[in-house]
Amino acid sequence: MTSAADRTVHELVVISLESWDIVWRRNQYLVTELLRGDPRLRVLFVEPAADPLHEVRRGFRPRPGKGLRRADPLEGVGPDQLWLYQPTKILPRRIDPRVDSRLAGLVRRAARKVGLGHPVLWVNDPAAATLVQETDWPSLYDVTDDWLAADRAPEIRRRLLADETLLLTACDEVTVCSPHLAATKGTERDVTLITNGVDVERYRRPQRRPQDLPQGPVALYLGTVHRDRFDLDLVRRTALATRSAGSVVVVGPVLDLTGQEYEALAAAGVRILGARPWTDVPAYLQHATVLLVPHIVDDFTDSLDPLKLYEYRAVGRPVLATPVAGFRDALDPRVTVAEPEAYPGAVLAALTATATTDVHQDDDIPTWEAQGQAMRAVIERARRLSARPR
Repeated sequence: MTSAADRTVHELVVISLESWDIVWRRNQYLVTELLRGDPRLRVLFVEPAADPLHEVRRGFRPRPGKGLRRADPLEGVGPDQLWLYQPTKILPRRIDPRVDSRLAGLVRRAARKVGLGHPVLWVNDPAAATLVQETDWPSLYDVTDDWLAADRAPEIRRRLLADETLLLTACDEVTVCSPHLAATKGTERDVTLITNGVDVERYRRPQRRPQDLPQGPVALYLGTVHRDRFDLDLVRRTALATRSAGSVVVVGPVLDLTGQEYEALAAAGVRILGARPWTDVPAYLQHATVLLVPHIVDDFTDSLDPLKLYEYRAVGRPVLATPVAGFRDALDPRVTVAEPEAYPGAVLAALTATATTDVHQDDDIPTWEAQGQAMRAVIERARRLSARPR
C-alpha cells in the first residue's frame, strides 16, 4: 500500500516570468518554502529565454542563455534540490512560428537531464501554453498579472489571449494572486486565491541604515520601474516638489526606460539606486521616512497584488499611495491614499511630519510560509486530478 508520504509530489518544473536573481518575487519565495518543507523535492526553475536578436535591436550586447546550472546555495535547501535553466530564443516568432514548440522541447530535455521523469508543471509565463499541450505532465497555471489588460500590440494580445484560453481550459489547477484575478479568471472554472506574503520576522528585525541611502528624510519606492505600472511623470513631479525637504529614492530594477526618461527623473532629483539583493530590502524600508506607491491606476494594475503591500505593512512605516488595488481600501491608518494631482503635496507633508514606526498594529499579514503551504496543497491536487481518467 502506498503511504501518504510516497504520494507527495517530489518533482516540479516552474516556468517563470522572471529570472532567479538577486531580486526575489513571488515565485522565488514560494519555491523556496516548498523546497525547505520537503527535502526530497527537486525543482527545475525555467527563466525567460535569452533573446540575442532583441538585445541587438535595443543596442545592447547580445548574449546567449545561461543554460542549465545548479542554483547558488540557499539556507535550508539541499545542493541538488534546485536547478535553474535559461534557454536561448534564436529567432522571433514572426520568423519562426514554431519557436514556442522549440523552447518547450528544450525544457523537456533539461528536465530529463536533472532526472525529472513526470513532474508537475507550474506555469507562470503564459507563453508556456505550448509545453502544457506537448506534455502529459500535471499542470498548474499561477496567474499573477492580467496581461490582457496591459497595453500591448494587437498581434501580441492575440497570442496572449490564445495562450491564456488554453491554460485556463487545459491546466488541472489555476491559482490567482488577487481578488480581481479571482473574479476575472474564475468565471468559467474554479480558481484558488493565494495572495502574496512576506517574511514578517525578517522584515521587522532591525537593520543598519544602508550606506547608499541619502542622509535626511527619504521618500522611497521599492519595486520594478516599468511603464506598465510606475507613473514616471508623477514621480518626477513629486521629486521636484519635495527636493527641499528630502530625497525621492527608487530601489529596484529599471526596465524599458528610454535614456530621455531616465535623465528626466535624474534631473528632477530622483535617486535611482537600481536593484538590491532581496536580503538587503528590509534595511531600505526600515530607514525610509515614507514609502511610496506612485502607480498608474488602470485595469492592469487593478489585477495586481503588489508584494510591497505586505513588505510595507511589515516594517510599519507611513505609506503614500495612489488609489491603486491593495492600497485604496486599506484600513491601516499608516496608509494615505492620494490622487495624482495631490500626491506630490501629500509626500511633502509626510517628509516633514514627525516620523513614527508601529509594527504591532497588524499581526494578520500573510506569510510566505503559510502561502507556500497553500501552494503545496494545490500542487498535490493538480497531481491527483491529472491522474484521473479524462
